[in-house]
Amino acid sequence: MTLDGRGVPGISVITAEFRNALEAQSKALGFEPAVLYVPHPIQNRTPEELKKIADDIVEPALRMLVAS
Repeated sequence: MTLDGRGVPGISVITAEFRNALEAQSKALGFEPAVLYVPHPIQNRTPEELKKIADDIVEPALRMLVAS
């Protein structure tokens, strides 16, 4: 059983580069995931940049989790 199936809320955090792929896959599966997009690319970010990205999405992430 999946976490969704158990009623455990969750969100996906992906880079904006993959928005179209996520939307196509979601449509094909008939599933609308809770998702937050962050800037692309992510792998070459400094620790300070990663912290800023995380700080910027923590509030929206919490709102999405509570709304689930």
